[in-house]
Amino acid sequence: RGVLLERFERLKRRLEAEGLFDARRKKPIPLLPRRIGIVTSPTGAALRDIFNVLGRRFSGLGVVISPARVQGEGAAEEIAEGVRRLNAYGEVDVIIVTRGGGSLDDLWCFNEEPVARAIAASRIPVISAVGHQIDYTIADFAADLRAPTPSAAAELVVGRKAEFRDRIKGLAARMDRSLRLKAAEMRARFNRVASSYVFREPGHLVGRCRESVSHCRELCLLRLKGDLDDRRRRVDDLESALLHMLELRSRAIRQRVDGLGSRLASLNPSAVLARGYSMTLDRSGRALLSAAGVRPGEEIVTVLYRGRLKSVVRAAMGKATPSRQEEPDEDRSGG
Repeated sequence: RGVLLERFERLKRRLEAEGLFDARRKKPIPLLPRRIGIVTSPTGAALRDIFNVLGRRFSGLGVVISPARVQGEGAAEEIAEGVRRLNAYGEVDVIIVTRGGGSLDDLWCFNEEPVARAIAASRIPVISAVGHQIDYTIADFAADLRAPTPSAAAELVVGRKAEFRDRIKGLAARMDRSLRLKAAEMRARFNRVASSYVFREPGHLVGRCRESVSHCRELCLLRLKGDLDDRRRRVDDLESALLHMLELRSRAIRQRVDGLGSRLASLNPSAVLARGYSMTLDRSGRALLSAAGVRPGEEIVTVLYRGRLKSVVRAAMGKATPSRQEEPDEDRSGG
C-alpha cells in the first residue's frame, strides 16, 4: 500500500505541474442534460445505483453506456477508451466515469495516467464518481466535477421533476404577470393619447402647423432677399474695382507706348538728318564709315535731310581707322 500511495502522489504532482488539474480548464455541468454517457462495468452495482436515482428523479432520460472493466489489468486503457468513444459519438451532454467502492488495489485503474489524460482531453464535461466518499483518485482531480458516490453523481446530473415543474410554473406565473402589467400600461398609454388635444381638436393642430409653415416661408424669403441684395452689392463693388483697375492698367500701357514711341522717333535716321547731320554712301549704296573706304576719283553720295548730293573724291584725308567702327561718320560738310 505504501508503494501505491507513493506512486499516487508522484503522478499527482507531475500532472498537477502540467496544469491538468487547473480549475480554469474545468467545464460546467449542464443543468438538464438530454442524454448521459456512463463509463463503467455494465454488471456493476454503480450502474444500478445510477439507474435507481435517474428513475426516481427524471425517468425517461437518455443513457448511453460505454462498457469498460473497472478493475484489474487493462482496465485503465478500457476506461480511457470508453471516454474517447463517447466523445467520438458526440450525442451525450455529460459523462460519468464510475464504479463502486473497494480497496486501493481495486480502485487503482482510476489512478493510472491514461485515464487522467483521457478525462482531461474530453470535450464533454466529465464527472468522476469512484468508490465511496473517503476515496480519492487521480480521475477525481482530472474530472470537471467529483461526486463522492455513483448515486451522488446521478443526483448532480439531474434535478427532481417536481423541482423543474415548480420552477416552470413560477416562470410562467411571472411571465403572465408581466404580460398583464404590460397590457395595462399600453392600454393606459393608448387612452392618454386618444384623449390628447391632438385627437380632440385636429383642426386646430392643422391650423397651427399651417401658420408655422407660412411663418417659416416668410422668414426664408426675407433671408433669401437679403442674401441676394448682399450679393448684388458685392458684384457691383467688384465691377467698379475691376473697371478702375483696367483704367489704371490702360493708362500705364498708354504711357509706356508713348515713351517707346518717343525713343523710337529719336532713333529714326531722318530725325538725325533733320538736326543738320548727313550720311555718305559709296557707289554701291553702303554707308562710309571712314575716309579710307574710298579712293580719289570715286563718286560718292551725300544724303541730307532734304535731298542728296553727288560728289567726286579728290583726296582722302585722315585715313586712320576710327576707334568705334560701328558709329557712322556724321559729316556736316557733306564730303
